[in-house]
Amino acid sequence: MKKIALITGAGSGIGRETSAALALAGFHVVICGRRQSALDETIELSGAGGSMSAITCDVSDEASVDAMFKQIEKEHARLDVLFNNAGNNVPAMTIDELSVDQWRTVIDVNLHGAFLAARGAFTLMRKQNPQGGRIINNGSISASAPRPGSVPYTVSKHAISGLTKTIALDGRPFSIACGQIDIGNTASAMTDAFSKGVPQADGSIKPEPTMNTQHVAEAVVSMASLPLDANVLNMTIMATNMPLVGRG
Repeated sequence: MKKIALITGAGSGIGRETSAALALAGFHVVICGRRQSALDETIELSGAGGSMSAITCDVSDEASVDAMFKQIEKEHARLDVLFNNAGNNVPAMTIDELSVDQWRTVIDVNLHGAFLAARGAFTLMRKQNPQGGRIINNGSISASAPRPGSVPYTVSKHAISGLTKTIALDGRPFSIACGQIDIGNTASAMTDAFSKGVPQADGSIKPEPTMNTQHVAEAVVSMASLPLDANVLNMTIMATNMPLVGRG
């Protein structure tokens, strides 16, 4: 019987690439996102066919998330892996320029949405038979080394690190493993500007290298495929030459 994996934010980018990689690795992948058209495109591009199904869901909305997990339980009776991937951001600015609505735009998805999805997964994994499963949170290098002007995004990713460690501890009696993948400069629409130059901590503007999103997907598959008595608590995958290690 195929293991069941759920990927949030699967309508584009890392979520889309990882959905295809997990299906190829033998999982049945449930993909979720706010737009059905984007989810349909993910299924079409993956070529996974019967190994992938879609549920429209706004991860920042409690009722929407609860309905999604009820549907997963009804259709599959269990969940083996959650890749807690949905996220967003706003343009770079200092805290005094940031509106409360912009703050909430990021926090509601990156943190509150991750909490709701993790809570739903933990609930199902705890009561299913056999008990247990794995939650993989999409963190960020920003959790340890923020970019200038990134208050809401960086705060959300610091909080994800706390969420990961607490779930990893609380999940032990129920065979629920939890880990985090911190990603640096994977090529996507969000990183198109990197080749032209982005602000650095010293005030300069410099181009930065990126890496193929497929490498991130392969890393998630590796984490997801471990037996539940082994866990990658934290993994950093990054473009080799990006300015992170040392002093830039």
